[in-house]
Amino acid sequence: MPLQMTGAPGDHALLQLPWEVPLEEWPENRLVPLPRGISRHVVRFARISGRIYAIKEVGERLARHEYRMLRDLSRHDVPAVEAVAVVTGRTDASGEPLDSALITEHLQFSLPYRAVFSGTLRPDTMTRLLDALAVLLVRLHLAGFYWGDCSLSNTLFRRDAGAFAAYLVDAETGELHPLISEGQRAHDIDVAHVNIFGELLDLQAGELLHPSVDPMETAEEICRRYHALWAELTQADVVDELEWHQIDARIRRLNDLGFDVAEMLIRRKVGTGRLLVRPKVVDAGHHQRRLLRLTGLDVEENQARRLLNELDAYRAANRLRHENEEIVAHRWLAEVFQPTVQAVPPPLRGKLEPAQLFHEILDHRWFQSEAAGTDIGLEKATRSYIDRVLIHKPDERSLLAPELEA
Repeated sequence: MPLQMTGAPGDHALLQLPWEVPLEEWPENRLVPLPRGISRHVVRFARISGRIYAIKEVGERLARHEYRMLRDLSRHDVPAVEAVAVVTGRTDASGEPLDSALITEHLQFSLPYRAVFSGTLRPDTMTRLLDALAVLLVRLHLAGFYWGDCSLSNTLFRRDAGAFAAYLVDAETGELHPLISEGQRAHDIDVAHVNIFGELLDLQAGELLHPSVDPMETAEEICRRYHALWAELTQADVVDELEWHQIDARIRRLNDLGFDVAEMLIRRKVGTGRLLVRPKVVDAGHHQRRLLRLTGLDVEENQARRLLNELDAYRAANRLRHENEEIVAHRWLAEVFQPTVQAVPPPLRGKLEPAQLFHEILDHRWFQSEAAGTDIGLEKATRSYIDRVLIHKPDERSLLAPELEA
């Protein structure tokens, strides 16, 4: 059987690699020394035409299966490395058969969780890493994917523009179903717990784990985060008419769990709406930077988070999901934020700065809507807030003035 490369390699130079040599014996000038996790198979990184590929030597059946799983995950928009090709029909110089090889594109700026945990981690960074892995597991299960081998070594971590994300890097044991069963989901989490605990113990034994990291507690915390997020995302929220205070309540609960909503997808049926949310783990200051870039508003982090949640809700309600983000932000400023702030009588505008004012009106709207059992709307909430709350507040500008003058 002649050498065969199946897939969409895009770079013909891949054919020029020494496929007739066992991967373990490839010359150093063909390889790139990058950190990798523990693997049952030989894995090497090769640089071709400025791009880096991960190559895993494995049996043909497993190589083809993993290639197919990775391609399917890509179609489901699940974070995973990109499958490039499968190389079969390999033989050495004497004609003896060699294992097939799976080629994936290396995820730039990423590290295996094992490599990340080997360094010194701040507590808040540790929390974000655990969150990111929980998000990955939830997204896999929502897509109907049973992993079967979740571990620190089979997961990549990447920090991109302030966001923390986890990526699946090994789908060899994976199975894709129309819907994952409760038994498969429970078993996947059990496997993840055992694998992660074992790898952390291994790091601890090698004195590579920070003393503040407890292996059992960390493994259990990932499972706790997963279960909390799964419960919040999969509970049915179907309402007769779409009520934004219920959406706000869902976002608040996710925020309380430590997750932020990157997107909201609303599917409407006749007379009903079903809310689906996608969580995203973000770094400190991410919301400030994003809001400033989109709107020019320079506010505190919690204020920015709240305003961005409102902006995303506006985008979903007006079916602007595929519209340019900057254009949507401009419309939201002109149609929502500025009219709300300008609705406050001039004599009362010095009581709060605009972002805090808008934030408190949103809070007021939520509480009033909860009490009424229906969304009272932003305009009515603004009038109510001005008459019941704002008029009794001290003037923030006058209170700050003496300190500024000092």
